[in-house]
Amino acid sequence: MVKTFEYKLDGKKYNVEMVIKNNKNTYIKVKEDLTIYVTTNMFTTKRMVKNLLDEQQDFLRKVISKMKNRNEKENEFYYLGEKYDIIKVPFDKLEIDDYKIYVSDEKELQKWLKKKTLEVFEERLNYCYQLFEENIPFPKLKIRKMKTRWGVCNRRDLSVTLNSKLIRYNTFIIDYVVIHELSHLVHFDHSKEFWQTVEKYMPNYKKAVKVLKE
Repeated sequence: MVKTFEYKLDGKKYNVEMVIKNNKNTYIKVKEDLTIYVTTNMFTTKRMVKNLLDEQQDFLRKVISKMKNRNEKENEFYYLGEKYDIIKVPFDKLEIDDYKIYVSDEKELQKWLKKKTLEVFEERLNYCYQLFEENIPFPKLKIRKMKTRWGVCNRRDLSVTLNSKLIRYNTFIIDYVVIHELSHLVHFDHSKEFWQTVEKYMPNYKKAVKVLKE
């Protein structure tokens, strides 16, 4: 069961989705579209949720601000950690100059980006694989857009899948995700030994983790 209502915070109205589940506790999160998503139990009323939101206003402000910044960045074009302005031009050849990309249309831009993503990811996978002293197989590379994960290691078909959005980040961040997934070919869990393997090949990996969580 879902109940919806509006909640006012700092003069702005936000949609609230109150989802009734078999929860013992009530949980709050903010979606990408800034909808406040509340999961709770059948004994919780709208008034109780509104009171809880009043108590959690500082948390809501922080999360909403973070989500707004993420959405703004998502609408901008980043390539290998650098922001580029997209300039539409009447000719077909794509050109890059001084953090500007001159391109005829979105289709041509995405075609170029897909090609560069494959080239960069293949290069970083090869580079990171050569770092490993452990005897691990060289995995097949797969690329796809993922909502909740930056990478996936599949030991059954010996593949590493990278989130296509990683191309927005610099090679340090991309290398962290690759090393993380390759380390799963050594330890297929997130044990202490797994993280020791990650740290072995990227001592400052926590900096990359922090960036990816922003």
